[in-house]
Amino acid sequence: MNEERTSAPAILLAFLLGGVVGAGLAVLFAPLSGRETRERIKGLTEEVKEKAEGAIEDIRDKVKETLDISKKTLEEKKSIVTAAFEAGKEAMEKEKERLTRK
Repeated sequence: MNEERTSAPAILLAFLLGGVVGAGLAVLFAPLSGRETRERIKGLTEEVKEKAEGAIEDIRDKVKETLDISKKTLEEKKSIVTAAFEAGKEAMEKEKERLTRK
């Protein structure tokens, strides 16, 4: 079977959107006056905005951390390949010298 992987940011975004939709429906179906409904909507909007900002900051931190790890890994792999290339080049030069002496 083909197993799909869901990323943490996607799950977090789905959770936030579900919360916004649920809150919106709760406000629309609540038996309140127009003024009370507007105040509640304003409060919910501010709450969602704060949560979204926190989630964005968390995602930004995770992306930065992942990029830093990727850069470090790339540099390590690059140095290994460079060392292997230089060793191969050196071995080729030695073999070339050996063959020209014969």
